[in-house]
Amino acid sequence: MQEYDVVIIGSGLGGLACGTILAKEGYNVCVLEKNKQIGGMLQTFARDKVIFDTGVHYVGGLSEGQNLYQFFKYFGIMDKLKLRKMDEDFVDGLIFGDDPTVYKYAQGYDNFIRQMLEYFPDEEPAIRKYCETIQDICKNFPLYNVQAGSYTDSAKAYQTDTQEFLESLTTNKKLQTVLAGTNLLYAGDAYKTPLFVHALIVNHYVESSWKFVDGGSQIARLLAREITSRGGKVIKHVKIVKLKEEDRKITYAEAENGDRYYAKTFISNVHPLKTVEMTETQMIKNAYRSRLKSLESTISVFYANVVMKKDSFKYINSNYYYFAEENAWCGDKYTESTWPRGYALFFTPSSRSPEHAEGITVMSYMRMEDVKQWEATFNTVSHEADRGADYEVFKREKAEKLFDMVEKHFPGFKENIKSYTCATPLSARDYIGTDDGSLYGYAKDYREPLKTFIAPQTKIPNLLLTGQNINMHGVLGVTISAIMTCSSLLGLDYLIQKVRDAQKAS
Repeated sequence: MQEYDVVIIGSGLGGLACGTILAKEGYNVCVLEKNKQIGGMLQTFARDKVIFDTGVHYVGGLSEGQNLYQFFKYFGIMDKLKLRKMDEDFVDGLIFGDDPTVYKYAQGYDNFIRQMLEYFPDEEPAIRKYCETIQDICKNFPLYNVQAGSYTDSAKAYQTDTQEFLESLTTNKKLQTVLAGTNLLYAGDAYKTPLFVHALIVNHYVESSWKFVDGGSQIARLLAREITSRGGKVIKHVKIVKLKEEDRKITYAEAENGDRYYAKTFISNVHPLKTVEMTETQMIKNAYRSRLKSLESTISVFYANVVMKKDSFKYINSNYYYFAEENAWCGDKYTESTWPRGYALFFTPSSRSPEHAEGITVMSYMRMEDVKQWEATFNTVSHEADRGADYEVFKREKAEKLFDMVEKHFPGFKENIKSYTCATPLSARDYIGTDDGSLYGYAKDYREPLKTFIAPQTKIPNLLLTGQNINMHGVLGVTISAIMTCSSLLGLDYLIQKVRDAQKAS
C-alpha cells in the first residue's frame, strides 16, 4: 500500500496549482483525474487540426509584476507559456442592437479612459470616477495584490450591486451599459452581482490582456510537469466515488474500480457539494450540506467552435460581445423563441496562422433546462455515448441561429465556415462534474455576500477544498483559491513570501 502526503481529486487549475505548490514544498503529491485529459476548464480539443479552448479564451494580469504573472512565476511556468498580447487599444468590442458603433475597451487605465472619452466626451468625471473606484476596490483584496490577508478584509466592497453603482456615476444609460458590457466574464446579474466581482474582473483585463497561442491546456501540461519533476504523480482515468472517514479524518479515497489512494491530507478540486456527497461522515453537518444545496449556480452556456476555411477570414486580436438590445444584462433574459439575446466571439490564436483565423468560438448563455430531455445521457471522450438524432438537430438549429446573428456584423462569416462542433450545458456537466453545467460556480449576491464564500477548510481536519467555488472563478480566482487552500498547510505569510521571492529572483 502506497501512502502519499497529499492526494488531490481533480486536475482542474485549482488541483494542479495546489499540487505544484505542495510539490515545490517537498510534499509527495498524487493528482487524480477522471477524464482522459487533465486541466478541467483548461482542456482543449482539436477539430480539423485546429485547437479550441473549452474555457480559457483570454486572461489578464500577465505583464511583468502583475498578479497572475507573479503567481505563474512562482509556479515555474511563466517563462514557458506561449502568449500573445491582445490589441492594446482594442481588447473587447461591444455592440448593442442596431447601434453601428463598436465600443472598445483598451488596456491600461489611461488608455481605457481615453478610449471611452471618444464615445462619451461629456462624461469624463463619471469615467474617471469609475476607474478610480475599480482600482480602490481591488486594493482592498490582499491576495489579489499578492499580499497576505483574506477577502474578509474587504467587507465594504461587498455591499453594493454593480448596476446601482453604475447608475450612481451617470444618468447616461448607454455609458452605464457599455461599462457593464463584459459581464459575461462573470455571468453578471444587474441588481444582484456584487460590485467587487465586477471590479476584480474588469481590473484584471484592463491591466493587461493576453491569449494563449495554441490553447490554454499548456498551463495544465506545464503544472503537471512541475509536479512530476518533483516525484509527484498525475494519474488520469481515475474517478473517485468515496472519501472514507475513520477516527475523524479521511484515510483513503476510493475509485470507481475499487482502487484506494491513501494520504495524510486530501484536497478536493471537485464541486463542494459533490465532495461532501462522497463522504459518509457525521462530521460534516446536515446544515452545511443543505447550505451547499441551496446555493444558486451561475448560468451555463452554448458553444459553437468553428473551423474556418484556410486563409479566408482575417484574424482579429480582439474579442467581441454583442447584445440584441441596448442592455448589457439581457443575455440570459431569453425565451425559446428569442434565443440568443447576444453572443461572445473569440478568435483562436494559432502559431501556424497569425494573419488568418483558423478557428472562432461563439458562445451564448443557455440554461440547463433547455437540454433537460437529454439529462439522462452522459458523453465524454472516455465514456462515449450518442445522445440521439434529436440532440444533433437541437445543436444544429441553435448554431445556425447564432451564426445568423454573427453574420450581421461579420459579413462572409457563414460562407467561410469549413466545419463546426457544438457544446451545450450537458457537455460542461459531464466533463467538469457539476449537475447544472454552471459556467462559473456559485452565483454571488451582494445582499448575502458571505453566503457563497466557501472556506477551503472543512469540518474534517485533513480534507480541504479548492477550485472556482472557493471565493472566485477564472484563472486568477482559482489560482488564488489554491494559494488559500495550501496556506492551510503552509501558512499564508510564508506562502505569499515565497511567491514574492520568486519574482525577485528572476
